[in-house]
Amino acid sequence: MFELRNGFFGSRNAVIIEMSSIVIKLSGEGLSGGGEKYAKETLEAIANQISELLKNGTQIALVVGGGNLFRGGDLAGDIGIERPTADYIGMLATVQNALVLRDYFESRGIITRVLSAISMPQVCEGYIPKRAERHMAKGRVVIFAAGLGAPFFTTDTTTVQRALEIKADMLVMVKNKVDGIYSADPKVDPNAEKILEITGSEVLNRNLKIADAAAIALAKQHGLTIKIISIKDIAGALSPDVGSVIKPS
Repeated sequence: MFELRNGFFGSRNAVIIEMSSIVIKLSGEGLSGGGEKYAKETLEAIANQISELLKNGTQIALVVGGGNLFRGGDLAGDIGIERPTADYIGMLATVQNALVLRDYFESRGIITRVLSAISMPQVCEGYIPKRAERHMAKGRVVIFAAGLGAPFFTTDTTTVQRALEIKADMLVMVKNKVDGIYSADPKVDPNAEKILEITGSEVLNRNLKIADAAAIALAKQHGLTIKIISIKDIAGALSPDVGSVIKPS
């Protein structure tokens, strides 16, 4: 469990946050660059930052989206493809991204395992919560693939579900173009103010577009803290000076 010293969680006066395990959510789009499905410099930056967290003793699991390859919602109904089928195709895109990250991480000396909610034993391991916990306890990075293995659920909701199942101390959502939560879209409103700390109830009541509302509600219900950071701040995810915190209360 995480321990706070000389301050409160989210406070800029806090000095140390000790944490045993976190789940990091990466978007599929965050892996791409320009017209490419994968940007090598982005993969390198992510791997370097994950390595730094591992050196500090943090146990890490990842959930990655598939938006750089395929979005199920874009296909559903377009050519007679039903929504559940489109969602399953989207899940397979997350498996592809998970395998790319696994091999890239391994090439950088980061031992990684992919656990899929859809059984495909020739490609990766099946998802079992205790198996994930054992891998993480041994210092391996775990990547959860194929969402929840069921249609109609976003990867945001998947990330919260997995974090709760493995009893992670915190969920870190990585954004591509912002470094936290703002009162409005900072790309549109130059007067938008950064919100350092907010409750899940406030996020829902103010309809802040941080993550899927169902994911925020699930985290709130079960006491899971969420931190919103920029992709360039992954290594500093546990620093009280980085990002914005969504408290469950």
